[in-house]
Parts: sequence; C-alpha cells; structure tokens
Amino acid sequence: MLLALLSPGAKFGITLSAGVAAGVFNAIAGGGTFLTFPTLLALGVPALQANLTSAVGVLPSYIGGIQKFSRARDERRALLLTLLGPSLAGSLVGCALLLLAPPATFQLVVPWLIGVGTVLFALSPWISRRLAHLSADHPARRRALVGGVFFCAIYGGYFGAGLGILLMATMALTLPDDILTLTGLRVLLALGINLIAALVFVVHGQLDWWGVLALWFGTLLGGYLGSALLAKLSPSWVRACVILVGAATTFKLASA
Repeated sequence: MLLALLSPGAKFGITLSAGVAAGVFNAIAGGGTFLTFPTLLALGVPALQANLTSAVGVLPSYIGGIQKFSRARDERRALLLTLLGPSLAGSLVGCALLLLAPPATFQLVVPWLIGVGTVLFALSPWISRRLAHLSADHPARRRALVGGVFFCAIYGGYFGAGLGILLMATMALTLPDDILTLTGLRVLLALGINLIAALVFVVHGQLDWWGVLALWFGTLLGGYLGSALLAKLSPSWVRACVILVGAATTFKLASA
C-alpha cells in the first residue's frame, strides 16, 4: 500500500501509464481492465470504486479500433444490429449484479470463465471443423452466438477483465469469419457493452474522477498504438496474443 502514500501527481502518472498499457491490450486481445483495476487498488482506491472507475476509464481504448476495423463494421452491420439488444440487456444485468449483489458473487467462478473461454478459443479451429456440417446461418449457431454474447455482456457489466477473451471464444465458435474480422467485431461489441456500463456507473456515482481522467488519456493513446500494432501482426500472432492474454488473466485471477 506504499503507492497510496504517493502525491496526487505521481498517482495520476502511474494511472496514466497503466491506461496506456491497458489501451494496447484492449486493442490487440482485450484484458486491459486486468491492468487498470489492480493499479487503482494499489493506489488506495476502494475495490468497488476502483471497479467502477476502471470500467469508465477504459472506454476510450476502443476508439482507436473503430476506424481500423471499419471493414468488419460495414460488412457485418446487420449482425452487429442483431447483437445490440443482447449486449445492452446483458450489460445492464451485469451492472445490477455488481451494484446490488455481494462482492464475492462471481469471485470464485471468474477465473474459470476466462480459463474455459481461453481454451475454447484455442481449440476453436478444431471445434469449427467438427461443426462444419452446420452452415454459417444455421439456427443453432445463431442461438449460440446471441446467447453467448448476452452472457459475455453480463460478465462485462459486472467485472469486464477478460471480456474480449470471452467474446472472441464465442464468435470463433459460431461465426465463419477470419481472425481479424472477429477482432473487429470484438472491439465494437466490447465498446457497446462498456459504454452501457459506463453510463450506468456515471449515473450511480462513486467514481474516482482523477483516476477516470488519467485512464481516459492513457487508454485513448494506448488504443491507437495497439490498433496500429495489430494491423502489422499476422493472424497467427493475433491468435497467439489472445491466448497468452487469456492464460495470464486466468492465472492472475485464480491466484488473487
């Protein structure tokens, strides 16, 4: 807790730096909240306030990816509109759970969720081949996609660290798109889910606004840097990054 004794300026700088790193992570594979939340805790911000502040603060990290993934947005506009309702509803449910349920409600299951999501994503090429007899527009695939996004949105509204991993796993198993298109869809869906949660948390209050401001600047810069880096990575490297972030997040949450 020595960091909590630092001057306000030093705390702002540390939070800003964590925001830059989180923005890069969110642009490439998700998991930025995994960096911002513990940083705020270490700086002395209470757990619930740190969670709310982190959720609002990481929002700009997705802005850099909006233009980078314009092809995914344009080609999959109808699909994104279909998933808008489940994303909105799930995020609101997650926010309600966070604000009303005991803090330990999901504490034990969160590492398992991220771990299972990471394994499913890693195995998704093999699983997709096994499910190749189901066409891309098969009702079972569509139901699994909508239900999976709804569940991911609940998690995103509640905690959010690793949301990108769960979204990537869900879409890799239900959509025929390439990894870069899936990444674009993940960025856009995560933006929507986090935007809804951020609006709820702003209305609810209890935010550390200096922390929010530092994260806004940091995650905006990091998001642009991460999106530029992502454009230079091969699909295999993108997949490897997602799996590594998922495994690291699972390990950290399980050992917390």
